[in-house]
Amino acid sequence: MNEPPEGLRKIRQWVEKAEHDFKTAEHLLTLLEGCPFDVVCFHAQQCAEKYLKGFLTFRSVDFPKTHDLVILLNLADGPATLGVDLVDVQPLNRYPVEARYPGDWESFTLEEAREAVSLARKVREAVRKQLPAAALNG
Repeated sequence: MNEPPEGLRKIRQWVEKAEHDFKTAEHLLTLLEGCPFDVVCFHAQQCAEKYLKGFLTFRSVDFPKTHDLVILLNLADGPATLGVDLVDVQPLNRYPVEARYPGDWESFTLEEAREAVSLARKVREAVRKQLPAAALNG
């Protein structure tokens, strides 16, 4: 069996990790009691981040080590390319820090967790439409 080109392999790795985050966020939302809304929000953000980084890898665009989805979306040519607006990613930007570390943050709610997953789904669907099928099926 032939190994995929290095670029395709890297894109697949980003997609696989993004899918793990997405599945985790969706599954946690099914918990009837004790759903960790902060963890849902974190994994939703991570899904969007990894999909954007996979897309940038596909486009051969270098990107900084950042969790800032606005920066990543701008590098991807934003709405013109993906159909994802800054307002679709901006709410997710607080989660890499606030969802993981203690601090004087507002509590996370079920509504916020659902919205985070919905926004991640929007980024996920937009990026998956742009990637080659070979990058989605490993």
